[in-house]
Amino acid sequence: MSESSVTVEEVRESQEYLKTGMSQSEGKNFQEASEAFKQSASVHPFDENHISELEKKLKAGAFKKQQECMAYMGCAAVHLKKLVATLSDEQKAEVPVDEQLLSIFKDWD
Repeated sequence: MSESSVTVEEVRESQEYLKTGMSQSEGKNFQEASEAFKQSASVHPFDENHISELEKKLKAGAFKKQQECMAYMGCAAVHLKKLVATLSDEQKAEVPVDEQLLSIFKDWD
């Protein structure tokens, strides 16, 4: 899928899933949070196999649910950052990216 075809709606959708997952994670609902993070990373995927490959690696490592959740959270956050980066300045103005997420993303650059 072409990076240039990312839409404002897709960025909003991915961000909402990420925020939902973060809330569920804070509430210690790790399974539900992991699913939300997977959904976030599945919006306009840059690599169709990324989530399934990550799932295989996590299952092979016999991680705890909380550890798996953190891995999916990182995956979703990196994905959302990449989605936002593909938008034009005009499109970015249409997407109210969460301020907390923006501050995290700045630390990554």
